[in-house]
Amino acid sequence: MLGLYAALIVYGSWYPFSGWRSLGLGPFAYLSDPIPQYLTAFDVVTNVLGYMPFGALVVLAIYPRWRGPLAVALAFMLGALLSGTMEAVQTYLPTRVASNLDLAANALGALLGAVLMSPATGALLDRGLLRRTRLLWFERDTAALVCLAALWPFATMFPAPRLFGVGDWPRALWLHADSTMQDALLAWLPTKWHVITWPARMAGWLSDDGWETLITTLNLFAAGALASLPMRAQAPRARLLLTFVAVTVSIKIGATFLQSESGLAFNWATPGALAGLVGGTLAALLALRLPRRWRMALAAAALAVTLIGVNLLPVNPYFDVVLADWRQGRYLHFNGLARWLAWVWPYAALVWVAFSVERAWLKRRRTAP
Repeated sequence: MLGLYAALIVYGSWYPFSGWRSLGLGPFAYLSDPIPQYLTAFDVVTNVLGYMPFGALVVLAIYPRWRGPLAVALAFMLGALLSGTMEAVQTYLPTRVASNLDLAANALGALLGAVLMSPATGALLDRGLLRRTRLLWFERDTAALVCLAALWPFATMFPAPRLFGVGDWPRALWLHADSTMQDALLAWLPTKWHVITWPARMAGWLSDDGWETLITTLNLFAAGALASLPMRAQAPRARLLLTFVAVTVSIKIGATFLQSESGLAFNWATPGALAGLVGGTLAALLALRLPRRWRMALAAAALAVTLIGVNLLPVNPYFDVVLADWRQGRYLHFNGLARWLAWVWPYAALVWVAFSVERAWLKRRRTAP
């Protein structure tokens, strides 16, 4: 988790990774700059809060080799080093401004996170209720899947033409490709296979509400089924799944409210989306009765079907209005990170499924007579 969070900081600090240039300044010239004349409490607080999890995760990651004041000092130094490096590189990015105030706020955040986490580290990792509950409710060696499931609610934040319609990076890649390249790729395929003719065909199979219901149902079912895989039989699986759905909807509402120019928190709640929420939740709850391998297989199949739909179906024209209402710059590179999560999550889930199937096959092969 520390490595993942550090990678997110790097992504948020250097996005969009383009337009590099030199202004003739050294990378650390910002350290001697005067305090910025125009600053807001929002920017300072955001920088402090953004590095508090980093400091806390450093303390957790180095326990028990280092603990107490030594762990806090190390977290502070690593936070300051990471932030200083991010600011130094921002000197060469046209959309960013290196700031010594940001460095100070980030280092303070890492220090506060470490100070708050240090007294609770032993209770959390060695003898605490969290550890006992985790071992009681979840199987061992399932951290990767738990983390993948935990990312699902955040992958649904960015607006999509249909609720939970994640994984549409092939469509985005195709739309940004040069027309000559598109023609060259289509020339290799038989005419009846041309993807350019499929959107119109598929749109006629169901109404737009029907497609949204189907895509929402299948995606929510797949996420819920995958989230249930690491749960032990004696765990309150139904309550955990309902909590998972509630957290997903809450994050969607909160992100929409914060990012919407008009303050609309429920502009995604179409009749098809609401029907899909109910259908996906019921399907995930019913799937709890199935064996683990069946839940995994059905989740993979549901993801495969929805990926075809979200990449081939025509986009609802009203979606442009929703996207225009989404703030593009209030939170620092929030949109880029949210969009990447939405693009990557279903493919990461399918990779995990493939890895699990291969591991199970190899294990069976080793134990076969």
